[in-house]
Amino acid sequence: MALLSCLISQSISSIKFLFTVVLNRNINEVQLYRPKKDKRLPEVLSYQEVARVLQKTTNIKHRAILYLVYSAGLRVGEVVNLKVSDIDSDRMLVHVKQGKGKKDRYTVLSQIALDELRIYAKKYRPEDWLFEGGDGKGHLTERSVQKIFDKACTASGIKKDVSVHTLRHSFATHLLEGGTDLRYIQELLGHSSSKTTEIYTHVTEKSITKIQSPLDRLMAGK
Repeated sequence: MALLSCLISQSISSIKFLFTVVLNRNINEVQLYRPKKDKRLPEVLSYQEVARVLQKTTNIKHRAILYLVYSAGLRVGEVVNLKVSDIDSDRMLVHVKQGKGKKDRYTVLSQIALDELRIYAKKYRPEDWLFEGGDGKGHLTERSVQKIFDKACTASGIKKDVSVHTLRHSFATHLLEGGTDLRYIQELLGHSSSKTTEIYTHVTEKSITKIQSPLDRLMAGK
């Protein structure tokens, strides 16, 4: 530890010498810039691809999990932490407690997802955690859900670089393509800033497919 501190101190001294003596610059006037992060758009599955993934998931419990993730736009950590009492079938809402940023929120409960949950609950009889772990203690792990999704993607021939979180991205994108206001989508996803939600305006196909390529216009005029 002492050796590391000594090396760091020597490096700082060398940098100061470079600026003040060699370059004749005041190191306090030098502006350091952080490298920009890559701005990558989220991968999204089409309606048809989501349908194939769900169809290839034959296990009742696994189906209920993926149906709920996609239909409610849940993070994987949120779905595994759901309790039976968080499913409000009267108001058709899912109560997400202590999501990202330690915030509570409500999101939509799909009727089809609810039907799947009822089939699952009738067989597995969950009492506390909605999706219990394999040993009957605690809830299912995030890793287990990822494996479930990976298996379904392989079975359905999905070649995209996707994860369970892709279902959440797909949920948001499909809502936007269906005409849902971005502010409502922000609330459903639990985003603190609208800037985070606006990324989905870049991946939606609805507006892009309305644009006619200049090549098509050119050839049509002939």
